[in-house]
Amino acid sequence: MIRLQETTVIDAPIQRCFDLARSVEVHLIANVHSGEQALAVGEITSGLVGLGQKVTWRAKHFGIWHNLTSETTALEPPSHFQVTMIQGIFRSMQADHLFRALLSGATEMKDIFAIAAPLPLLGPLAEVLFLRRYMLALVRERNAVIKEIAESSEWQHYLSYPEALREDLSQ
Repeated sequence: MIRLQETTVIDAPIQRCFDLARSVEVHLIANVHSGEQALAVGEITSGLVGLGQKVTWRAKHFGIWHNLTSETTALEPPSHFQVTMIQGIFRSMQADHLFRALLSGATEMKDIFAIAAPLPLLGPLAEVLFLRRYMLALVRERNAVIKEIAESSEWQHYLSYPEALREDLSQ
């Protein structure tokens, strides 16, 4: 099993960052290189993923199409949500996404992943040889997209808030 941790500082309010990280559309943009799609076989295919909701993702990795169904297994707005694979290529996968407001008004987003490769004997070798590096690159790419959207006015295309909250989040 591999454990990955990545921290990204985003110059945007915590609620905006938290919600963009839960957005199906933002997730798809961050994984455009793999042709990722949210399939209708999951519970939701757009919007913000909530507690207990499942999304089935389809993406091409290493030249092979894979389906992975994840469920949001913990949700504590705006500081934490957890996503757990319930069906897919890995033996197990769990991601914790933690958010902390900084004194500067920026947000620290910390992602902690625990992933076990599918094959009991070859899995540990695959984890060392390429899976760790590959998954870390995916996390970094995702976080760069969230940061770019959150720090620009583009976030308004993905999130809809009541006008009073929208003004707070625009700062």
